[in-house]
This record gives sequence, C-alpha cells and structure tokens, in this order.
Amino acid sequence: MTIYDISQKAGVSIATVSRVINGSDKVKPSTRQKVSDVIEKYGYTPNAFARGMGLQSLHTAGILCADSSDLFLAKAVFYLEQELQANGYESLLCCTGYNLDLKKNYLDLILSKKIDGLILVGSHFIGTTEEENQYIKDGSDRVPIMLLNAAFDYPNVYCTLCDDETTMFETTKSMISGGIRDILYLYNIRSYSGIKKIAGFQRALQSFGIDEPQNYMRYYPYDSSDANRIAAFIEKTAKELHFQGMIAADDLLAVGGIKYAQKHNLIVPKDLSVIGYNNSILTTCCTPELTSVDNRLETLTHQLVQTLLGVLAGEEMPKMSVFSGKLIKRGSTYF
Repeated sequence: MTIYDISQKAGVSIATVSRVINGSDKVKPSTRQKVSDVIEKYGYTPNAFARGMGLQSLHTAGILCADSSDLFLAKAVFYLEQELQANGYESLLCCTGYNLDLKKNYLDLILSKKIDGLILVGSHFIGTTEEENQYIKDGSDRVPIMLLNAAFDYPNVYCTLCDDETTMFETTKSMISGGIRDILYLYNIRSYSGIKKIAGFQRALQSFGIDEPQNYMRYYPYDSSDANRIAAFIEKTAKELHFQGMIAADDLLAVGGIKYAQKHNLIVPKDLSVIGYNNSILTTCCTPELTSVDNRLETLTHQLVQTLLGVLAGEEMPKMSVFSGKLIKRGSTYF
C-alpha cells in the first residue's frame, strides 16, 4: 500500500493525502475523514517519502544522467544543481550510461540514499515498451520522478520538455521557405526526443509536397565526439544524396557539416546552409558561426525544479510542462 493507492481509494489527489498525513489545516473535515478512514482500513504507515512531502523534507534530490560528457546533458545537470542549491536542496548525481540494466541498478542505488525526489536528465530514460519503463513506474511508487525533455504518463511522474517535434517542423519549414528543398537530416540518437525531431522533419517536408522524406535522412552510428569523422560520413552521404541544406539533431553533427563544406571548398551558407540543435557553446566555435535551435534548457530546468518543489510541498502541480524552441540565426544560414 502506497500513498498513491490511498489517493485512488479515497478519490482524492496525492497532494491531498500528503496534507492529511502532515496535519495540514488546508483540508476539508469531510475529505480528511475520508482519507483517514482509508489509511486506518488498510493499516497504512507513511514512509519517509510521504513525510518528506511535508515539513520533514530530507532536502536532497537524486539526479540520473546517461553521459556527463554530452554537452546538452552536462549543461542540464549544471542548471539543475544550481537551481536546487538556490532552493536549499542538495543533489546526488549518478551517470548511468545507456544500458537498461545499468539504469535500473543506478536508480535503485540512488533511491537507497533516502532522496526526496529523482530527476532523470534526458529522453534516453524512456523506452519504447512497457517492460523498458517498468523501473520508472516502480521508482515513482517511492519518490516523485521528474523527467527532463521526455514525456511519460504515469502517477507521480512529472515531465518538463521542449516541443521538439513542432520546433523541428518550424525549423525545417524555415529552410524550405528560404528556397532550399534538398535537405539532409543527420541524427545520431533514437531516443524520445530524437524520434520527435524526426517526426517534425518529415512532417515539414510532406507539408511542402516533398515525398518520401525518409530518403533525406541519415543515421550517424559512430562516436559523435569526432567532428572530422562526421565530416567524412557526410562526404560519403553526398555521393548518394544531393543536398543544399543540412539540419542536424545536435550541434556537433552540424559542426561536422561545416567541416565537410570547408574540405570541399563549399561556401557556407551560399553553397550549403547548416542548422544545428541545442544552441550549445559549439555554435560560436566554428566559422561561420552556427545557426541552431535553442531548446530553452535553462527554462526547462528551472520549471522542473519548481515543479518538484511544489510536489514536495503537497501542492497540485502540472503533470507536463511544454515549451517551444527558438531558432537562433547566425552565419551558417542566410534566410
């Protein structure tokens, strides 16, 4: 029996159960009695998490990150730790890698540290099957779980994300409207976010009557930290696919596109327009500077922490907060 079972049997929210457990006076007597009756009937004993939602908070949040060398994930962890500290919370960080079993093991490990809430950084933590996501469901029975840049509908799971599909749709439309119809889409991940970006790219091409958009997409299967290898991959792709524009799923892939252009004496953006994603520090480290999508990471992390704090305080908080990305135009495009 968990706090979520109590809320369902009493027909009230988790926050209301928390208020009753913590003796809040912000509950109607009739509602308090209804919750108390269920608690008494099932012999429920509040655990550390349930008490932590009130005044006895442990003031510690767990953070799971797949890869701390990834620019997007590393920046996200930085923003999260800063936001948590500013609100009086400490954080515990574990880097899990991408293997499902390791993710499960690290989730169990960090939950054993008696944290108040758990933050999963990045969309890699969401799988495509129910079995792959069971560990998240199990974890949410113990603490509130906050997902950054992924969506998963389950009790006590809260999501804060960029609308990557719509953002990629608008980004691709802007390139096509600028007169470029032959566009290479280069991607290296098939995560929740990655799938949404692909959907946005395909939808944009179809909206302009460009058939079989999958023919314009290429999956980069190697280590994406080597821009020269990315450039070589694009060079090979150019032998089988004509393109005047390139949109990449992240900025490093896009930098590889600029390197490819320079190697073949193509002028960016006259001969090849390039757009990246994430608006990372790499955008100003190449020539010309890179046009990129700002996925509002600082805003996302701020909202995620505020949602977590609200949940721990027993407040009703949105299950999903979605923000739109913005194209930041620089020298690698002319439109």
